[in-house]
Amino acid sequence: MSASNQKNLVPSSGASVKRPPVVVVMGHIDHGKSTLLDYIRKSNVVAKEAGGITQHVGAYQAEYQSTDGKAHKITFLDTPGHAAFTGIRERGAQAADVAILVVSAEDGVKPQTIEAFKQIQRSKIPFIVAITKIDKPNANIDKAKTSLGENEIYVEGWGGDVPCVPISAATGENIPELLDMIMLVSELADLKADDGLSASGIVIESSLDTRKGVSATLLIKNGRLETGNFVVAGSSFAPVRFIEDFAGKKIESASASMPVRIIGWNEIPPAGEAFATVTNKKSAEKMAEEARSAQKEEKRKDVQNVAQATKAADKLKPEEKEAPTVVSLPIMIKADVIGSLEGVKFELSKIAHDKVRLDVVSEGIGDINENDIKLAESDPRIMIVGFNVEADKKAAAMIERAPAPLQVRTFKIIYELVQHVQDALLAKVPKEYVEEVTGRAKILALFAKDKDRQVVGGKVETGILESGNDVRIMRREAEIGRGKIRELQSKKVRVSEVAQGFEFGMMVEAKIEIAVGDRIESVRTVEKS
Repeated sequence: MSASNQKNLVPSSGASVKRPPVVVVMGHIDHGKSTLLDYIRKSNVVAKEAGGITQHVGAYQAEYQSTDGKAHKITFLDTPGHAAFTGIRERGAQAADVAILVVSAEDGVKPQTIEAFKQIQRSKIPFIVAITKIDKPNANIDKAKTSLGENEIYVEGWGGDVPCVPISAATGENIPELLDMIMLVSELADLKADDGLSASGIVIESSLDTRKGVSATLLIKNGRLETGNFVVAGSSFAPVRFIEDFAGKKIESASASMPVRIIGWNEIPPAGEAFATVTNKKSAEKMAEEARSAQKEEKRKDVQNVAQATKAADKLKPEEKEAPTVVSLPIMIKADVIGSLEGVKFELSKIAHDKVRLDVVSEGIGDINENDIKLAESDPRIMIVGFNVEADKKAAAMIERAPAPLQVRTFKIIYELVQHVQDALLAKVPKEYVEEVTGRAKILALFAKDKDRQVVGGKVETGILESGNDVRIMRREAEIGRGKIRELQSKKVRVSEVAQGFEFGMMVEAKIEIAVGDRIESVRTVEKS
């Protein structure tokens, strides 16, 4: 941030105050993250998630009374456990002060558990292990702890110092103890904020609403946000006309550790981007322009690097160059929020085929609109997939009126979207064909020749010879020509096929003159499996 913009920040009062902890809940898919938060917040968030799987970062502030009778506030971030949403989990860990790593007492450590643990380590934040689902018949707390130890996560009493609380989000067992542990860990971290500073923090998520425009969920890490200010995140900025808390209630101001929503951005702010607050529009525009210039410079460097890599590739010998892709499937991706878009792209990047490739021609957040359909109409190969979005009224009418069917599908579950695209991709794989030898025979006699047709005699050594088959004419193991079986006889009777071990007479149409001792291979063309 430039010196000229520094003076436009809201001044500090110099007052350092205690702030609530920001807690990220992480772990493998379906290990009880959302159920835990659901119990704490006493709301039904789980039912709102398609398939019961969290697909966004949920940011919520809860208030509870500790066992000593004191009231505390805790901000929770719920991150998806599905493999597709690595980026969202990464942002959640970066924004938090404390992490809760949930591990099912039934399943133990799973792939996303390990990934979440590594993200926590990279973020260098303290964490607590919550062993969930202890009310289930197959729950085994000791087995879960053993599984943790096998993956170098050592909890208290099992060779380490990581706090561990076995819980049941279904019954509420040990939830108060978990909340007390969160407060104990955060007390040791001595979390403070300057309430007199302008608000700063991180963009948790952003989305586009056709009626309200661009909105973003912000997590305030320091300072106070008030109406009348301007928030800036990268090249995006917005006037703070009103502030919505996590429940959608309008408030006049917000302090550190609070998740808020701001509407009216000039463009979609990237999730994970740091934000700052300034006093006027001019300062906001200047900061955004500086960020935009920096982004352009980064892109210029990227283009330069790609050009250099391409130049180096051109110098490779033909055999060192990668074989060109045969077919591409152009695709347009629309999603409700940035995190969803990242997740979809991440999953789709894993289904590439060596003969076909996905070509993302357009991507964005918000409902499928008129411009999207126009692009699809310009090229019937384009497939539009939407995640947690629908086609707006104009787009839906255009789809209905389209002279040829358009490839437009929307999904609520990410793996259903991925399966749909994968099926479409595989359908475009060019079919490959191979020759299959169905029979081999040795030529024992020559009877007649008339132009390109020869009558020969022989014996089938393997397989079957069939009338109408194409044949390869082999001499000393080398192919010398091709032909076609026009007629077959066995024991002077015309037949459609001759099996292994039987002698035959054959009329062959071929440009090559067959000799005694040659071999005939009967072949057919089949699709390569």
